[in-house]
Amino acid sequence: MTRSRSPFLLIAALLTPALIGLVVFRLYPIALAANDSFFNVLRGQPVFVGFDNYIALLTDSVFWNSLKVTFWFNLLINPIQIALALGLALLYVQNFKGVTLYRVLFLIPIGVSLPTAVLIWRIMLSQDGLVNGIIGVAGVPAQPWLTSEALALYSIIAIATWKGISYWMIFIIGGLQNISPEIYDAARIDGIKPWQRLVFITIPLLRPTLLFVLVADVSINFLLFAPIFMLTQGGPADSTNVLMYEAYKSGFIFGDMGRAMAIIVVVVAILLVIVGLQFKLLSGRKEAK
Repeated sequence: MTRSRSPFLLIAALLTPALIGLVVFRLYPIALAANDSFFNVLRGQPVFVGFDNYIALLTDSVFWNSLKVTFWFNLLINPIQIALALGLALLYVQNFKGVTLYRVLFLIPIGVSLPTAVLIWRIMLSQDGLVNGIIGVAGVPAQPWLTSEALALYSIIAIATWKGISYWMIFIIGGLQNISPEIYDAARIDGIKPWQRLVFITIPLLRPTLLFVLVADVSINFLLFAPIFMLTQGGPADSTNVLMYEAYKSGFIFGDMGRAMAIIVVVVAILLVIVGLQFKLLSGRKEAK
């Protein structure tokens, strides 16, 4: 009896710190946000308002614009990041002259903290910064990268992509290294062309890795906040006002914590639906095999 309980106790002891961390740092904040979304603060006192904060969001044009910006941002950035990370990972595992320098260059963004990266890019994208200097050589006039309604969101996408693709590239490199070289050797013997090896061998065998990267990438980008806070603060004209920044603005600038918590709950609900669909896709692929 003692022997049979020992593994259970050992597993419980090992998992307990992680479970405590999950409850304290993940589940408790979500439960707190859900609870606070049913209250408004009037004269310093919380007042229960039921679903009023959610009902108000339904007719709130600022919220709907923020939701649209968030979805548009994610529709663009996630395919771009995953496609670039895949291409760079494929290049990373090749052997060619100068590959060591290439590998160092593309791993540098991982070692740079996000606030530092944002500050560097803010300087480079300024009116008299490096980027405008480079395009000026080609005769292109200086662009208002962070102050133009038409360019600000795409500038943030470029910065977040520069910071993120090296991180996702590491996972894809791990997946590539798990593919047996014998499969590629057999393909070469059969005369299969390089693009056919990519489409019919590499990508299908990388599917679990790519789906994991997709789930994690969507979750992170949906909650992206720091570059928007540091560079544009939701502007100009709310063109970069994603849901997370709208929640921050509502709670910490306008003091409407009930509305802010309602937006956070909506964000979590949308993320759960998206991640659930992606895991459904992943399990569907496994069953198909």
